[in-house]
Amino acid sequence: MILTEQAVRAALAEVNDPELRRPITELGMVESVSVTKESLTARILLTIVGCPAADHIENSVRRALETISGDRAVQVELGVMSPEQRGTLISDLTAGKSGNPFTPDSLTRVIAVTSGKGGVGKSSVTVNLAVATAQAGFRVGIIDADVFGFSVPGLLGIEGITPTRINDLMLPPVAHDVKVISIGMFVKPDQAVAWRGPLLHRTLEQFLTDAHFGDLDFLFLDLPPGTGDIALSVGQLLPHGEVVVVTTPQPAAAEVAWRSAEVARQTGQRVIGVVENMAATTLPDGSTLDVFGSGGGDATAKRLGVPLLGSIPLSPPLRQAGDEGVPLVVGNPSDPAAIVLASVAQSIVKAGVSRVGKKLPLSSR
Repeated sequence: MILTEQAVRAALAEVNDPELRRPITELGMVESVSVTKESLTARILLTIVGCPAADHIENSVRRALETISGDRAVQVELGVMSPEQRGTLISDLTAGKSGNPFTPDSLTRVIAVTSGKGGVGKSSVTVNLAVATAQAGFRVGIIDADVFGFSVPGLLGIEGITPTRINDLMLPPVAHDVKVISIGMFVKPDQAVAWRGPLLHRTLEQFLTDAHFGDLDFLFLDLPPGTGDIALSVGQLLPHGEVVVVTTPQPAAAEVAWRSAEVARQTGQRVIGVVENMAATTLPDGSTLDVFGSGGGDATAKRLGVPLLGSIPLSPPLRQAGDEGVPLVVGNPSDPAAIVLASVAQSIVKAGVSRVGKKLPLSSR
């Protein structure tokens, strides 16, 4: 069987770098290919020494080559990019731009998930909404902006995983097709974070500028509860963001939930709706259990003049899914809470402002 170098490179174009989510042929990672009657060899350049995706890339390349090798022996050789090659890669990834890529001119919709108080399940809601949006075919990222109470890595099952660094560029780990960055990836498990406002602002700014998310359709932010420094920084750095308020049915929670939305509005952000979590649930005997009362979500939505996007029933499987690091919409999509979460994600997708006539950014990607 005649096998050309062009055919080999075409097969390798089907292999994506798991962190950069682009074909290795586009990233300059295929240094050379060699075809003889007896063998088929490809030399692949990893971005850095000790690349955590090395085994995945090697196995994927081998499988791609085996589909076209015929009777030839397949060999995969791994090398590492030179500093010059890494510089070219970074230039390509960033398209020569620096700073915050999520400007009002960006096509990425920024969805900030906030709450008036802690303990309302805001992080679980954020993670499931982001994953449900990714399941719908969108490119999605999450910034865990709850610096003091970070929990997103655990909810996604990626605790202990740190971003790969290519020079000064950070590559957010990927979980359930969502790119994620969190301060929890940079501190020890038993280390508490005690920072003042300026450092909090700088951390969020660094997540926006130094983490390479690539082209995203949606960037979800899990904000800390209340109206503190991070909420103000988000308003300053992402004034075009859209806000989803999470509350419980409890009147006390609803009473303070609107405040976080009002602060967002004061900084120019648009509140698109309210999500009520831990609402009444139906027990096996058909009776209704409303541990946290009722009406809080609807009351908050009416006070803000926005829709109630969904009322998520109290769900032990939702709590269990968080403990196991598998979002409910993935592990148990038929659970009533998962169904509501998926519906809320669809409502958020549909709530976007029309971009007809908006100039598209020039990009080779």
